[in-house]
Amino acid sequence: MARYDRVIRNGMIVDGTRVARYRGDIGIRDGVIARIGRIDPAEVDEVIDATGLIVAPGFIDLHTHYDAQVYWDPYCTLSGWHGVTSVAIGNCGFGFAPVKPELRERSMLSMTRVEAIPLASMAAGMPWDWVTFPEFLDSIERTPKAVNILPYVPVGPILIWVLGFDDAKAGRKPTEAEHAEIRRLLNEAMDAGGCGWSAQRMLPDGPASTQRDFDGTPMPTDVMHDDTCRELAKVLRDRGEGFMQMLLVSGNNAADRAFYEEMAETSGRPMLMNVVQAFDQRPHIHRKVLQWLKSCRERGIRVVGQGLTTDAGFGFTFEDWNLFDDSPTWREATTGTLPERLAKLADPARRQGLKDLMPISATGPFEDIVITGPKLPRNQQWLDHSLKLAGQKMGGKHPVDVMLDLVVDEELATEFFAAAPNTKIEYLKEIVDDPYVLFGVSDGGAHTKFLTAGRYPTETICKIVREHAMISLEEVHWRLSALPAQVAGFKDRGVLREGAPADIIVYDYENLKILPEEILHDLPGGEWRRVQRASGYRYVLVNGEVTIRDDQPTHTHSGALLRHGGGVESMRHAAE
Repeated sequence: MARYDRVIRNGMIVDGTRVARYRGDIGIRDGVIARIGRIDPAEVDEVIDATGLIVAPGFIDLHTHYDAQVYWDPYCTLSGWHGVTSVAIGNCGFGFAPVKPELRERSMLSMTRVEAIPLASMAAGMPWDWVTFPEFLDSIERTPKAVNILPYVPVGPILIWVLGFDDAKAGRKPTEAEHAEIRRLLNEAMDAGGCGWSAQRMLPDGPASTQRDFDGTPMPTDVMHDDTCRELAKVLRDRGEGFMQMLLVSGNNAADRAFYEEMAETSGRPMLMNVVQAFDQRPHIHRKVLQWLKSCRERGIRVVGQGLTTDAGFGFTFEDWNLFDDSPTWREATTGTLPERLAKLADPARRQGLKDLMPISATGPFEDIVITGPKLPRNQQWLDHSLKLAGQKMGGKHPVDVMLDLVVDEELATEFFAAAPNTKIEYLKEIVDDPYVLFGVSDGGAHTKFLTAGRYPTETICKIVREHAMISLEEVHWRLSALPAQVAGFKDRGVLREGAPADIIVYDYENLKILPEEILHDLPGGEWRRVQRASGYRYVLVNGEVTIRDDQPTHTHSGALLRHGGGVESMRHAAE
C-alpha cells in the first residue's frame, strides 16, 4: 500500500516562512502534508510533476463578502481562480445571521447597495435554512465548498436582533441589559466557531461614507455607540481569543486611530484596519497611515493594516453604481426607483450642486472617466471618449452634464470605465515596503458588476514581484499566505510544513497572468457579473485534493468550514 495519496514532485518550494526556496517533493496523506523531501515514486498513488514550477501555500483572502455567493459558487470566484484556498467571510459587520425570518428580505436589500450584490441572486441562491449564527455555520458546513471558509461574526445583524430594526438604524445606545444580550450573542457565535467580530464605522458625517444601505441611509454599525464596540472588545479579552476587523472613517483621523488602538488594547487581540490605500493626488493619506501603523508596532499595539494593492478599475452603469456615495448630493440623486433616479439626474436645478460636490474617493479624476458603452445609435460617436474629451467636442460641455445627459437618455444603462485612484507605482511601493501590511482587500463576492479586485494575488506576483522586483518570491508568499493566517487565527495554514493541511498552489511563474475582463451570466436569478480569470495555475490543492488543474475547476469540493480557525484536528471535508 502506498504511503502517500499523492506527491508533488520536483517543484521549487517557496514555503511561506521566508526561508530560501528549495527543490523538493511534498507527500500528502489524508489531506495533510506528511513529508517534505525526496520521496520514492513507488510509495505514491498519484504523482504531480512540478518540474519548472513554483510550489507554495495557497493564498488567504481576509476581506471577502462570499456569505451569499458560497451557496451557488463553491469556488468563491474570483478568489478561487486566483490561487486562494481560504477566505474570511462576514466582513465589515455585514452578514445574514442572526436574522429573524420576517427580516430576511430586508437583510438582502441592505446588501444591494453597500456591497452591490444582486437581490435576485440572493433570493434565488440562498437556502435560508437558519435563523441563529450557529445554525448559519451549520448551513455553511453542509454546503459544498472548493475553498476553506473562516467566519467573522458580523455585528450588524446582532444589533438589529437586540435593538430592533428601527433603533439599530437610528443608532440608539443599548441599555445595560441589551449590552448583556449583545455580549451573549457574540459569545454564542464564537462558541459555535466564529473567529472574532467585524464592523463598518463609516460615520454618516464623514468624508468617505460611501458604503450605504439600499436607501442611502447608514448601516447599523455606522451609527452604533462606541460603548458597544468596547463591550464587544471585552468579550474577546475575556475569551482570550479572536480578532477584530473594522473599517472606521469619520472626519477626525486622529480620533479614528485612537479608537483602533483602544479596541486592540482593550481586547488584547489583533485589530485588522481597513484600508491602507494610496491616492494618486493625495499621497499624504497613506503615508500618515503607514507611520501610524509603524508606531503601533513599536508600542506593541496589535493593529494591522490591510492594503489595497490592486489597481483594478471600475466598469459600471448607474443601475448599480454606489461608489459616488461619499458625496451626499450624488448619493441622494442616485437612490430611489428608476423613475425617481431619472427625474433627479435630469433635474437642471440639481446639476450645479452635483458639479460643486463631485465625488473624490472612489476613482481617479472625474473628467477622465471613459464612455465605454453608449447604448443608443445617436450616442455611439462618444464611444471610448473621456468625459473631458466628449465635453470639448460638444462645445465645452461640463463633464457632469456629459455623463448625466447620457445616463438619462439611456435610462441608466450607459457603461463607463473609471480608473482606480491608486495607479502610481511609486506609491504602491511605499505600501509594499511596509513588511506587515496585508495585501488584498478583494471584496470578493461584492460589487460584482463593476469590480474585479479578486485578481489581487495573481496581480501581486505578476506586477509587484516579476515586473517591478519590489520584493522576493519568498517575501510575497509570506505576505499572501502566512501573515494573514497568523493575524486572523487560521490554525496550521499559510505555510508548507509537515503536519499542515495541504492547501497548495503549483504555478508557472514566468507565464502566470490575469486574463481580460469577461461578462458572465452565471448568477442565480438570471443576473450577471464582471470577472477576470487567471492563467498559469497548473494545480490548486485544498486539504490535499486537486480542485483546479490547468486553470480549470475539477469540481472537487474539499473545502472546509474553519470553526475556531480550523486546524488539522478539526478538518471536515464536505461530501463529494
